[in-house]
Amino acid sequence: MALGDSYALLADLKTRLDIADTTDDARLTEALSAASREIETWCDRQFNKATVASARVFRPLTAYTVLVDDFHTTDDLAVASDAADDGTYGTAWTAADYELEPLNGMVSGQSGWPYYRVRAVGSYTFPTCNRRAASVRVTAQWGWAAVPAAVKEACLVIASELFKLGDAPFGVAGFGEFGPVRVRMNSRAESLLAPYRRHPVLVA
Repeated sequence: MALGDSYALLADLKTRLDIADTTDDARLTEALSAASREIETWCDRQFNKATVASARVFRPLTAYTVLVDDFHTTDDLAVASDAADDGTYGTAWTAADYELEPLNGMVSGQSGWPYYRVRAVGSYTFPTCNRRAASVRVTAQWGWAAVPAAVKEACLVIASELFKLGDAPFGVAGFGEFGPVRVRMNSRAESLLAPYRRHPVLVA
């Protein structure tokens, strides 16, 4: 699925709700989209993927560590830093200069995780005293290789609630047709998504 797509298919939601006709397809599609965007807000990350690399800049936590947005492959990966503090990111890092984490693509025994941390292990360190705080630039194919099954299930759970509760899910209206859904108000969705929450990445 591409960046911005919903995390579950319309056909999956219709099967979940035992709907065979197309009368409510527009509302169901909107429910899936609203559920997906709420998942991203609650988890502070998105789970689809880009297949073309693009550059983003980040503020390092320390001289040896920078947290970045999720990226799913090392294809087209490039890391550079702004050691001169002139906004040019003129210091290009080689693969020997950094290590990607989580190691082996595993978190808490689960495989399939993307990279989200870069650790300096070679001859360079990340500039931390620059006037330009975003001193690290990473070019990557952002996102996850595949949407985790738990995220897809949470999307279906939330979208089903949205559709069933109409324009006031959980007693609160105001998010388009459906009102603002809250993951924390659905214990099943919250449990499914809890392992995937992260702090927001600081991006310039």
